[in-house]
Amino acid sequence: MHWTEMLLPPVFSFALTVSIMPIFIGYLRMRQFGQTTREEGPLWHEVKSGTPTMGGAIFVLSAAIILIGMAFWQNVLNVSTFMLLFVLLFFAVIGFWDDFIKVFKKQNEGLTSKQKFIAQLAGSAIFVMLFYFSGSEPILSLPFVGSVANWLLFAIFTIIWITGFSNAVNLTDGLDGLVAGTATIAYSAYAYIAYLQNQIEVLLFCLVIIGGLVGFFFFNKKPAKIFMGDVGSLSLGAGLAVVSLALHQEWSLLIIGLIFVIETASVILQVGSFKLRGKRIFKMSPIHHHFEMSGWSEWRVVITFWLVGLVGAILGLLLIL
Repeated sequence: MHWTEMLLPPVFSFALTVSIMPIFIGYLRMRQFGQTTREEGPLWHEVKSGTPTMGGAIFVLSAAIILIGMAFWQNVLNVSTFMLLFVLLFFAVIGFWDDFIKVFKKQNEGLTSKQKFIAQLAGSAIFVMLFYFSGSEPILSLPFVGSVANWLLFAIFTIIWITGFSNAVNLTDGLDGLVAGTATIAYSAYAYIAYLQNQIEVLLFCLVIIGGLVGFFFFNKKPAKIFMGDVGSLSLGAGLAVVSLALHQEWSLLIIGLIFVIETASVILQVGSFKLRGKRIFKMSPIHHHFEMSGWSEWRVVITFWLVGLVGAILGLLLIL
């Protein structure tokens, strides 16, 4: 695939996102469908209450539409493409359902954690079934062991991997532009790997998401006109997990998605420390709020996390290539 052809998917996805987003924002404002901020969150976030959410629905749908068109043009509208689309859209639906409950009831909580977790497990399990019926080999690269083809191991790992990273990106989505930037960096790294492996389906998938995210960022940068919502963050995390599996570079996501790993680890450590010792490690978790509570401006936190994400992506590529 020539580099000039690779420009088209992100450009089309970007254009479709920025064309639809203002209309969507206007509709949400008219219906007064806005985000309710967390009561235990930083006090200065209260000014964000009422900001429209579910913006992820637009860039996900834009990416899906452009992916289908570009895959047809490149003659790769096949099972692999549809499996990637399935994960993206299934987790987007979970997030949309969660966001809609929050917005409709004007509260910060949507689905219960148990309901969301079961839905995520179900989506991950269905992907494993689709993978099985597609005739693909269940290959995993295990540290110190090498490549292993075992369906049970692959199924368990895949379900945990997709569910885990969908939640990891969801936890990271707490500041204007944070996930839009870090996810763009991570997907760009995997787009490069897909290009080198000549996996056109995965390459197109990454490129359309990158275009959609860049378009979304123009509306999500501080002060955000719209939030991503779970519809965006859950689907982005699940998409990254599946892309890493498709490229047989699953462990690279721990480095390329370093920010998501750090954010998740901060929550686990915070909860574990409080339950075991009755003390908190951070002023607030996820860790981006800790830095806010320490006096960092929102932009300083976001840019710093982008840079850490960029370093992680570069390190991940250097270790692979």
